[in-house]
Amino acid sequence: MSIGITSPGVRRLPDPRAVLRLLKPWTWFPPMWAFLCGAVSVAAIADWGLVALGVLLAGPITCGMSQAANDWCDRHVDAINEPDRPIPSGRIPGRWGLWIAQGMTVLSLAVGWQLGPFVFGATVLACVAAWAYSAEPVRAKRSGVWGPLLCGLSYETLPWITGAAVLATAAPSLPVMAVAALYGLGAFGIMTLNDFKAVEGDAQMGLRSLPVTLGPVRAAQVACAVMLLAQVGVVALLALWDKPLHAAAIAALTLVQVAAMRTLLRDPLGRARWYQGMGILFYIGGMMIAAFALRGIGV
Repeated sequence: MSIGITSPGVRRLPDPRAVLRLLKPWTWFPPMWAFLCGAVSVAAIADWGLVALGVLLAGPITCGMSQAANDWCDRHVDAINEPDRPIPSGRIPGRWGLWIAQGMTVLSLAVGWQLGPFVFGATVLACVAAWAYSAEPVRAKRSGVWGPLLCGLSYETLPWITGAAVLATAAPSLPVMAVAALYGLGAFGIMTLNDFKAVEGDAQMGLRSLPVTLGPVRAAQVACAVMLLAQVGVVALLALWDKPLHAAAIAALTLVQVAAMRTLLRDPLGRARWYQGMGILFYIGGMMIAAFALRGIGV
């Protein structure tokens, strides 16, 4: 009998490849990018070793933890929507999914502690948000409003402010926090598009995502409107702060997204993943442009 198997077809220990899939490396990029944007927004010369540790905390550690927690709490929904996922497929057996999520929560807090009190506080907020999003009794993802909003702020606003605070060694300026907040609010639309892949299971399990409650077309319209309004807000602020070239560049990227959104809205269910893979690149490109614009803007 091979190690990790109690009987034919039944695992005792997790498949390492399934653990990696549980942590979903493809989801780590948004908070890592936001943390980097925060660092860029306050420092031309940075302690890149410190930045690298913060990026690692934001992505593989804390975001990975949130993905493990979400998959554990969603194992019954995933058995309907995506039965080949690590937990419902049995490749991560028993309560191993829970133990991995709990272990990575402890790891997140330990690394956050090493980066100072502000980062530790932000890490505590991130861990609380991750479990509040997925776990009972809060389970914010049951709501098509609070779930994507909490997720967007946790993926974009919180790591951006944290990255800025690490290098500024103080609370970030009001302009930095305003832009970070706008991009986090805009990410509400990105997170809403992510719900399109699970409409059937969400409906059966009582999760009131916007695609379930509003229908695919109206939910996609709301998602697009929120993404656009957030970026229009950033463009307006940068113009007000005498950064016209940066504002124009972000406006141009926003117009490209408008063209992609027209394709999305013709077939929201079929095109949601396409838009996530293509249209969002212009959104995050605008984030970095805004980060460079924020340098030197007074408090």
